[in-house]
Amino acid sequence: MKTRIEEILRLHSMWTQHDDAGVRADLSNVDLSGANLSGANLTGANLSGAILTGAILDNASLGFADLTDAVLISENLSGANLTGAILIGAKLNGATMIRANLTNANLSTANLTGAILDGAILYDANLTDARLSGAFLVNVDLANAYLFNANLNNAHLTDANLTGAHLAVARLRGAILNGADLTGADLSQANLTGADLRGATLTGAGLYGADLTDIRVNPRTKF
Repeated sequence: MKTRIEEILRLHSMWTQHDDAGVRADLSNVDLSGANLSGANLTGANLSGAILTGAILDNASLGFADLTDAVLISENLSGANLTGAILIGAKLNGATMIRANLTNANLSTANLTGAILDGAILYDANLTDARLSGAFLVNVDLANAYLFNANLNNAHLTDANLTGAHLAVARLRGAILNGADLTGADLSQANLTGADLRGATLTGAGLYGADLTDIRVNPRTKF
C-alpha cells in the first residue's frame, strides 16, 4: 500500500507541474488511516470520501483538493495549505489546524466541533451550516467569510478578524469574542445570548433581529 501511495504521489507531483506523464491523484474513498503525508503535495487531488484518521498531514499542500465528506477526525493539519479546497461535509471534529491556510475553502456543512484553528486563515471561506461549537478560533482571519446558520456556540473567537463576515442566523450562544473585530459584519437574526463581547468592535455591524440577551460588554466594546 505504501509503495502504491508513493507512486500515486509521484505521478501527481508531475501532474501539478503539467508534465504529460503525470496523473492527477485519485484517492477517493481510499482508507489512508495512519499514512504519513507530512509535507506531501496533494494540490488538486481527489480525496473525496477518503478516510484519513491518524494520517500525518502537517504542512501538506492540499490547495484546491477535493475533500468532500472526507474523514479527518482529530487530524493534525497545522500549517497545511488548503487554499480553495473543497471540504463540504468533511468530518474535522477535534482536528488541529493551527495556522492552516483555508482561504476561499468551501467548508459548508463541515463538522469542526471542538477543532483548534488558532491563527488559521479563513478569508472568504464558505462555512455555511458548518458546526463549530466549542472550536478554538483565537486570532483567526474570517474576514468576508460566509457563516450563515453556522453553529458557533461556545466557540473561542478572541481577537478574531470577522470584518465583513456573513453571520446571519448564526448561533453564537456563549461565544467568546473578546477583542474580536466585527466591523461591517452581518449578524442579522444571529443568536448571541450570553456572548462575551468585551473589547469587541461592532462598528457598522448589522444587528437587525439579533438576540443580544445577557451579552457581556465593557467600555472598550464599540457599537
